Amino acid sequence: MMKFLAVIPARYASTRFPGKPLAMLGGKPVIRRVYEQVAGVLDDAVVATDDERIRDAVLAFGGKVEMTSPDHRSGTDRCREAYEKVCAREGREYDVVVNVQGDEPFIHPSQLETVRRCFDDPATDIATLVKPFAESDGLAALENPNSPKVVLDAQSRALYFSRSVIPYLRGVPREEWLARHTFYKHIGLYAFRAEVLRAVTALPQSPLELAESLEQLRWLENGYKIGVGISHVETIGIDTPEDLARAEEFLRSEK
Repeated sequence: MMKFLAVIPARYASTRFPGKPLAMLGGKPVIRRVYEQVAGVLDDAVVATDDERIRDAVLAFGGKVEMTSPDHRSGTDRCREAYEKVCAREGREYDVVVNVQGDEPFIHPSQLETVRRCFDDPATDIATLVKPFAESDGLAALENPNSPKVVLDAQSRALYFSRSVIPYLRGVPREEWLARHTFYKHIGLYAFRAEVLRAVTALPQSPLELAESLEQLRWLENGYKIGVGISHVETIGIDTPEDLARAEEFLRSEK
């Protein structure tokens, strides 16, 4: 039976929303909502942070936390350090490390299960999620460069990620694209076999990664197979105070 560890990177410093892991959402800090969504689904969960305020908040609600370096380039690097510390503390390893964004308080158990199932295929090195764009989302959502798109192969593995719209529908007016093809929006949840996490964090940045500012392209360029699960669940990530206000409205509507 494979063992899955969720690592939730959480930084206090954020250009668009400083301190967002500790922002209150429905009476609880955002980081607590993320932790509670994950802890009951996977085998264990831990918050990885470089800030004592976040550490203290996690300990206050009874969560597990590891202090990590403030110098990491990405959440993936922070995940690896936290994973190594958990293994050293517990004297055991996990098979898969799941990187859950610390600003996704509505991550759904079904999404975690979908990612978990990707590892039923022994060829899967890394797993992630996508959500089909709906025609009602509109062309502006499809063309938004802050919402990366993914194309898949016949085995539901990632061929490429891009901030551009992919594929390009030749000979079809752009306003008809969403009606004529299923485009996939990337959901930033990653899971790594433990040995793969160690390997990819040691790789130098790649040309495609630098071009698109998407670290998953480094993994593809180096030959790692990324299994992709399809989710139809809508989540609200929190990047700005405006997103927090939308999340509050969503929470109230769910009651």
